[in-house]
Amino acid sequence: MAYAGTRVARVEDTRLLTGHGTFVDDITRPGMLHACFVRSPFARARINGIDASAALKLPGVRAVFTATDLNPEVKEAWHAVAGKDVPDTPRPPLAEGEAKFVGDPVALVVAESRYIAEDAVELVDVDYEPLPAIADFTKAVGSDVVVHEAYPDNVAGGMGGAPPDEETFSSAAHVASANVYQQIYAPVPIETRGLVVEWTAATSEMTVWASTQTPHELRAFCARLLGIPAQGVRVIMRDTGGGFGQKVVPMREDMCIMLAARKVPAALKWIEDRRENLMSAGQARHVDGKARMALDEDGNILAVDVDFTYDIGAYPTPYPVLTTAAVGMFFPGPYRVPKSSFNYKTVFSNTPGLAAYRGPWQYETLAREILLDVAARQMNVDPVDLRRKNLLRRDEMPYFNPNGMPYDHVAPVETFEQAVKILDHEGFRKEQADALAEGRYIGLGFAAYIEPTGAATGHLGTEGCTIRMEPTGKINVYVNGGSTGNSIETTVVQLTADVLGANIDDVSTIQGDTAVTPYGAGTQGSRSGPMTAGAVNEAGTILRNQILAIAAQMLGVDADDIELGGSKATARDDSSKSVSFADIANRSYYEPAQLGGVSPTLEATARFVSPPEAMIHWANATHACTCEVDVDTGHVKLTRYIVSEDVGPMINPNVVEGQIAGGTVQGIGGALLEDMVYDDDGNPLASTFVDYLLPTATEVPPIEYGHVEIPGPGVGGYKGCGEGGAIGSTAAVINAINDALAPLGVTLTRLPASPSAIVALIEEAQ
Repeated sequence: MAYAGTRVARVEDTRLLTGHGTFVDDITRPGMLHACFVRSPFARARINGIDASAALKLPGVRAVFTATDLNPEVKEAWHAVAGKDVPDTPRPPLAEGEAKFVGDPVALVVAESRYIAEDAVELVDVDYEPLPAIADFTKAVGSDVVVHEAYPDNVAGGMGGAPPDEETFSSAAHVASANVYQQIYAPVPIETRGLVVEWTAATSEMTVWASTQTPHELRAFCARLLGIPAQGVRVIMRDTGGGFGQKVVPMREDMCIMLAARKVPAALKWIEDRRENLMSAGQARHVDGKARMALDEDGNILAVDVDFTYDIGAYPTPYPVLTTAAVGMFFPGPYRVPKSSFNYKTVFSNTPGLAAYRGPWQYETLAREILLDVAARQMNVDPVDLRRKNLLRRDEMPYFNPNGMPYDHVAPVETFEQAVKILDHEGFRKEQADALAEGRYIGLGFAAYIEPTGAATGHLGTEGCTIRMEPTGKINVYVNGGSTGNSIETTVVQLTADVLGANIDDVSTIQGDTAVTPYGAGTQGSRSGPMTAGAVNEAGTILRNQILAIAAQMLGVDADDIELGGSKATARDDSSKSVSFADIANRSYYEPAQLGGVSPTLEATARFVSPPEAMIHWANATHACTCEVDVDTGHVKLTRYIVSEDVGPMINPNVVEGQIAGGTVQGIGGALLEDMVYDDDGNPLASTFVDYLLPTATEVPPIEYGHVEIPGPGVGGYKGCGEGGAIGSTAAVINAINDALAPLGVTLTRLPASPSAIVALIEEAQ
């Protein structure tokens, strides 16, 4: 039986749903101490001195560390995402000399309990000298307020592609433009960041229990940070309650806990609270730009251009300048675009640093898809017809977008047409006209995108796997993991059962422990599906051949005449000749002398490397959303939500649809609700869930799925599906709102689409 492609129940659900998962806060060690950070209440302030004497007198307080204690201990602080040779922006563990945002960690208190540590934080006396701050990144370039002295104009860097073809724009029959502003909204995982770090001085070994997406890279980072051999570091990641990019790269607080752990007599635990997470775990999105599109009189796209500024806060995670280039490179999207240009700046501000968040380049889809609807209304055509005319077809592959992105193994027009069909576009337009006659405003929005998944560059281009048949005949598969809700456990078990011909109940997986799993780059870049599939295939093929060789010796037939299935080996021509995996394992482990010289090895380790033709697995989707807007209150009610996607063959449709749903809901939150607001002085105004509003089941209609399966270039044809939901949904919702309000002459291009923002635009239009 083939398990891949079926809706196998998730193997991890039983422990998670019954409260038996193991998260970082579940870890307890003998004599464990607890850490809590002293954080700046000012967006920018000179630190003239820190007096910890009162805190140290509090019973139960063991230590208070400042930048003087920890920062000089840093040996190397680069991450494989960027590599050691790429110019990076500053990232001290604790604030040095100046606090640069509200929540900036200034000191670290260590105590016998979290309660004592929190009390002691209040007793640490920091002599702050408040300074003017720049919180609005759109005003930061050339401001009198300088975030980092090394960047006097507050520009971290930027890039330009080919310059705009102004002749095309000036001579085109139609030119649409839109200023699109996207607010800060953040990943907000259900489990905040956290570490337990235990240093064993006698053996110079460090054990780290972490909430992370990248166990092996966290291990490598820790070793580099402390200047110790990597074999002296063990990272253990059990269950992680969401990451969404925020837990890919160790942040400054993680560095502090690793550094401090060598200075205290027992394990050190830090668990971030929700307010800290919202204040300092990294911002995301936050872009301001102008997009333009030139079209001929028939609606064919002639050229696109985007010029944008990206807020990277005070301490962005590595590589903020070049990763932002993806917005420009992908801006042509899944459309037939002859000419494309882009230009951007990455700008510092006195807010937390930019961190990865599910589809970090999502702004390109948001700006382009809003612009397409603007162009359609300007030309008085239906946005469906405009997209249909310009979307790429299967017979056009391979296709290089004008920025050199090599699309292949996709057919964007097919996911679009499927979404249109599921929706019943013509039926909706009739319903919309009838509603308007009744004074009701309903709208339809589409968003189409294409994204690179499993992009196999640098350390992301390889993944390891070990598969072992135990003496009982049961099978364990070891992979790096980094699963944060994306069901790598289940899909790896399915793939392993298939490649070995095992019953799925006979296969288990061990992940997230660097002491026993091969190196892997973890969960990021929608890579887990295609890369672990490749690794399982490599190791599984080796082990399969070993099983066949042993079975052939036991059955007295040629290995080529044996088939594996149901956890047994059977002669093709004589089903009475069979031997179970348990018998094979028993012979190999306990009676190897009877194998007649055949190797008894029932274990294989292999490393998958993406071949050049499979460096990128392009996935694409179309999101369609319908809504009703109350023009008196500005309230938006989503009425239908459709996603038609192509992520290649699905290892497990339940998992794929779960990934799409999760990302879609996050994008809906970014369209309607979530907003990490700062005042002019840089004070966060949404540091609790009272003010930072998340979508719930109340705001999200049932999601309807359509699947188009075009195999990718890699093993099994699998593509990644982790980020797409979050990329397509925000634009679809905004376009639905704008479609509903089009009769009133309203176009919303500044997010989020809050009730007050919608009412203000309606009043302005009237």
